[in-house]
Amino acid sequence: MIDWLDEFRSPEFPDTSRALEEPEGLLAAGGHLSPTWLDCAYRKGIFPWNDPDEARLWWTPMPRAVILPETFRIPKRIAREVRNTDLRVTANLDFKGVIKGCMAPRADSEGTWIDDEIIDNYPRLHNAGRAISIECWDKSGALCGGFYGLSIGRILFGESMFTKHSGASKVAFATAAPLLFELGFEMIDCQMRTSHLERFGIIELDRPEFESRLHAGVNKPAPSPLPGVLK
Repeated sequence: MIDWLDEFRSPEFPDTSRALEEPEGLLAAGGHLSPTWLDCAYRKGIFPWNDPDEARLWWTPMPRAVILPETFRIPKRIAREVRNTDLRVTANLDFKGVIKGCMAPRADSEGTWIDDEIIDNYPRLHNAGRAISIECWDKSGALCGGFYGLSIGRILFGESMFTKHSGASKVAFATAAPLLFELGFEMIDCQMRTSHLERFGIIELDRPEFESRLHAGVNKPAPSPLPGVLK
């Protein structure tokens, strides 16, 4: 049994230790997707994820897949792609374009979890300096890939990525991640292990270690912002 959250009250999530084992990490339902609710949730390691026609669901799965500065790596093949590509990589120039790119149907998926509420509210967090986008542009100047995530303190919560050009999301991540760590980010929360990001040095943390790193990181001053042009 999970709690139903009242969207008309201030956000108050159950303790994360109450997350279900099956389905793994499900904590609560209901609530609201305003910037205030999202900020409160992510600070606790909780994020929304559900089909657009379902009730809002909140998750905190464990173990947690993360990339740390000391585990991050770029495989030689991808480093070579980054050096040789003619794709251009930027930061925070088209947040809404990136999130809409992530919303588009994919060949390996029947649908998307990104709904109109996310499209409305995450850009508000971006405008407040609490979310970032990394864009990849082709030679014609068209947006062809990238990723976005929430940024609180020194933690980046990776949300979604997309590609319309072979390798564009890999180039975007391999270009931006080293700069994020150089600026002072202490952890990229990938939520769950994926083969796409595993090559960049994902490790899995248990709940006590993840939440210890999380709570320390979100309460530190935010690093300087990325420059507009990364590559």
